Order: sequence, then structure tokens, then C-alpha cells
Amino acid sequence: MGGRPPPAGPPLRDLYETSALRERAVSESPDGPGHGPGITVPTVTERSATGRRSRTEPGVGRPASEVRDLQAAFNAAQLAMAVLDREGKVISANQALGALLGAEPARLTDEPAADLVGLGQDSRTWAAYCEVLRGRSERLRCTQRLKSPDGQSVWADVTVAPLADSRSVLMSVADISDRRDLQARLRHLQMHDPVTRLPNRALFFERLAAALDTSVHPRGSTGRIGLCYLDLDGFKAVNDTLGHRVGDQLLSSVAQRLAHCADQAGYGRRGGHLVARLGGDEFALLVEDSTGTEQLSALAGSVLATLQRPFELAGQRLSISASIGVVERVAAGTTATALMQAADTTLYWAKADGKARWTLFDPERNAHRMTRQALASTLRPAVEHGEFTLEYQPLVGLGDGSVRGVEALVRWRHPQFGTLAPNRFIGLAEEDGSIVELGRWVLETACRQARRWQLEHPDAPVFVSVNVAVRQVWDSDLVADVAGILETTGLPPELLQLELTESAVMGSAGRPLQALQALSDMGVSIAIDDFGTGYSNLAYLSRLPVSTLKLDGSFVQGFRDEEHPNPADETIVEALVQLAHRLGLTVTAECVESAEQADRLRRIGCDTGQGWFYSRPVPPDRVSALLGPHPAP
Repeated sequence: MGGRPPPAGPPLRDLYETSALRERAVSESPDGPGHGPGITVPTVTERSATGRRSRTEPGVGRPASEVRDLQAAFNAAQLAMAVLDREGKVISANQALGALLGAEPARLTDEPAADLVGLGQDSRTWAAYCEVLRGRSERLRCTQRLKSPDGQSVWADVTVAPLADSRSVLMSVADISDRRDLQARLRHLQMHDPVTRLPNRALFFERLAAALDTSVHPRGSTGRIGLCYLDLDGFKAVNDTLGHRVGDQLLSSVAQRLAHCADQAGYGRRGGHLVARLGGDEFALLVEDSTGTEQLSALAGSVLATLQRPFELAGQRLSISASIGVVERVAAGTTATALMQAADTTLYWAKADGKARWTLFDPERNAHRMTRQALASTLRPAVEHGEFTLEYQPLVGLGDGSVRGVEALVRWRHPQFGTLAPNRFIGLAEEDGSIVELGRWVLETACRQARRWQLEHPDAPVFVSVNVAVRQVWDSDLVADVAGILETTGLPPELLQLELTESAVMGSAGRPLQALQALSDMGVSIAIDDFGTGYSNLAYLSRLPVSTLKLDGSFVQGFRDEEHPNPADETIVEALVQLAHRLGLTVTAECVESAEQADRLRRIGCDTGQGWFYSRPVPPDRVSALLGPHPAP
């Protein structure tokens, strides 16, 4: 069969050719030797000494007229067909098959059918074909690519099935080239964007999946993959101001430039590249067999440069930019989902960093983002589950060294990440609004603890200072919350100090300013935290109900070196202290870490100091020890 060895086992001919059958075939033939086969082809063949087929049984039990009619129908059929023996050789072929293969039907006799239609090129197809010839399978149907007489490729649907009541096999070959062409055109429309004519999201992910399949990478492949994921900056404004028609023209022009960049770079495992429009104003450039981040960085830089050139569209000169996320990694072990998540994250970084730039994926930065996301998702339930605790840092009088007050600092005892400082979660709480609930809990817990200290040390009561976020002022009735907590805990208002950042207080107007004034009228002290790093609107300071300024620790840094002090820092701090005192305010210096700093701040006139020189933040019982023994009952 076409130069291939027959299937394992005895030869096919021996399965059905016995001497008795051969004698019956010759003696019962109605027409005698020399007549051609009919559609009901005999199961037995005789060969001459030259090896050519000599005579076949035209159809046992059928009238000669019926056999001739069937033979005429077989030859005139538009469907290409051939009758095969059980060895897979052609007994008879019709005119349609001869035309399809570019040969006279008679010349196809005795030719292996597998060679004529390529059934031996694929091992699975060949095995299935042999099963039909042996009579163990009822049908084989497959699609083959053939060569037409004019040299063009022809797609054919090949079917092989045994003939009823016969030991012969019928092979039919249907030309499906037109159908394949239509399917190809439909697939192209389905897989390409109608605006830019680039591959669309579906084709991109199909190609990406193939690129990540390391089992088919050829020898010499780098085994790496790269992706530039970009988004046009300000594209919505183009649609809104100039209309979607101009917007589509811009997208088409951008697509042409991206394709040109990829062509010039010449990337791709198979010498090609893929530039796709994923939707809206998002595009992707897939680089197979990448050689490293330098290659992807160069491509991203080239894309930025080409997109920064102005576009001439509809009489308009448009200038746009793009933000690009760049990811490059080993293909093995990478999934399409993971790669796109990394690209999307990196694109977000590029936009957050100022747009009109490319940003390379940073695993460490991504780990921080993932941690932040995990914290954000568990923050609100953590308040309900009681995962927060308070520590307190003393505020010490610089003149006598006595503890005047404490600042309450919240800690999150996270079940996965351990104890977290406020800078790890306060920003998240402000973003999602859970700061209101958390702030209320901190305020009540701190006031309750301060009341205990007051009862334990009535002769030297200390105030407690609690940080308040701006969102607490806007999203809750802070005045009512404070009043209710003071009443519930029994803490006098003068033993409570609320701290707000300078940027929040200095811009206060309307409701925030009214709330601060109401709290001040209640007897609660208001402090400006991190003073000197925000707006520093000193004229506005005199109109605020503020009682304390807390100097930012950056001013105290210059006080560390006693031998070479920074005179500018000392001058600034001294001026701020004098200004505060003239306005009737007290001054607290933060981040005091040495005796030298404390002494110089005392000489300048600071009222209180706070920092590790005095104490780190400690649990409530440690503060009780700093306040001294309880008075005798």
C-alpha cells in the first residue's frame, strides 16, 4: 500500500483469497473474462503472469443491464470515487476522481489509494485506514490537502467505507476548498478588529497560549516571552471632543505605527510578530523568544517615540502619548492569566507614575501590591474581630522630664503578616472608609484607658492624644462621637487631645472648621501634627481653634550633631516656637532620639518632646509604671 508495509498479521489477501473462491469467481462470471468491474465490485481478483489485474466479477446475482447502469452512474457521478480492494489498491476510478487528480481513471487502476490522497502521511490516519480495509471499522473520514493538476492546493474530504454485501471498499473524495476558503474568511473576520484590522483579543490569547506551550518550542528557542501592554493617554477626550469617527481614525493610525515598530524590530519565534488591539484604546505587542528585558525595553521606548509624533487627522493635528507595562519572563510555568495580570499591574504603575512612560514589571513592588490588596480585603472585618490594639508613647516635659501625656498609636495584629504599624494600613482604611469605624474604636479605647490612669493617679493626670483622619470629620459626626465617648468613659474633655495633619487643618473650611470649633468649645485640645511639612499658612493658623503644634521630626534631625549643628534648622525651629508661643500655643517636638537633641530643644523653648530617647510606644501597663506607684487608698 503505497510503499508502506502491510499491517501486522497475515497478508490481507490471505484473509479472503482461497483457491475455492477463485474457481467460483471464474466459473460463475456471466460475462466471462475481459469485462470491466461494476459498482458491485468482486471480492476476488486474478492476476496475469505480468502481475496486472486480468478480470473481476462484475456483480454476482445482478442482471447485466443493472450492472451497466450502475457502472454508468459511477462514471458520471460528480463526486470523485474509487472502488478499492482489501489491499487498498484501486479497482476502478470514476471520471471525477481522474479530473481531481489530473490522470485518466484507467491509469489509476492498481495504484495504492493511500498514495493518491495522502492517507499514509499521518500515522493515526493510516492506522484508521487499515482498520477499514481489514473490516474492523465501518468508516474513515478525514480532511486531506492535495495537489491539483494546475499545482494549486486542494482541500478534500476523504471518506473510506466498505461496500455492502461485498469485500470491496468505496473511497469518495469531495473538494471542499471553497468551503475552507469561506471558513478562513469568516475566521479572519472573527479574529480581527474591524477598525484597525489588527488581530483582536481572541486571536491574541490564542497566539499567547501557543507561545506559552513549551512542548512545541523548536530547538534553539530562548524559552522566554515578552509583552508590551499599552493604553493611550487621554483617548477619551478625543472621542468626546472630536467624535468617534476621528477616534477610530486615530486608532487605525496608532495600529499602523505599532505594526511598523514591530516590523522594524523583527521579533517573533517564527520570524513574525503579533500586534493586537485588545479593546478600546488598549493594544498589546507580543514578543516570542525574547532575549531579555533589554529587548522589551528597547521596543517600549521605540513605541513611545513613534506615538509622540503628531497625527494629522481630519484637518486636526493631534498629539497623544501612551503608558506601557512591560513584562518579560521564562515561558515555562507561566500562564496567560498570570502574564496578563502582571502586564495590567505594570500598566497601572506606568499611569500612576505620571503616564507617557513605560514601566518594567517589578516582583518586589508587585508583592507589596498583593500584600496591600490582601490587607485591604481584610481590614473592615478585622475591626469587627478585634484584631487591633493600642500602644502609647509618652509626651515628656522638656523642662522637668515629667510625663505630660501619651499619644495613642494603633497596631494591627494581623493573623498572617504579624503586628503592623499604622503606616501599613491607615491609608487603606481612609480609602475604603473603614477609618471611621476604626477611628471610633481607637478613640473610645484610648479614652477608656486614660480614665483608668486618671483614677490611678489623680494628682498627676495625663492627657491622651488621638490621631483623627479628615474622612472621620466628613463621613461621621465627630463632635457627637467625641461627646458620647467622653460621657460613656467619664474622661474629662481637657484630658483628650485630637491630632490632625497640617494639610487637613490648614485647608479646613465649612463643616471641618465648624467641627474643630465645636470640639474646642467642648474643652478638647486640637493639635496640628507634622507641622512644617504641609501648607504652612501661618496667617490662617491664628484663626483655627488649635492649642498645640507638633513639629515634624525632620526639623529635629539637624540637632543630632552637637559638634557641627545645622544653624538653619535651629533658626527655623526657634522661630516656629516663638511664633507659637505668641499665639498662645504649646509646641511638641517629635522624633527626639538623644539627650543632645532634648537639651537644645529645651534651650530653644519647646514645651514637650516625644521620641525614642524617652520611650518607644509601649502597652498600657508600661505607661502606668512610668507614671509612678498608685496612691495609697
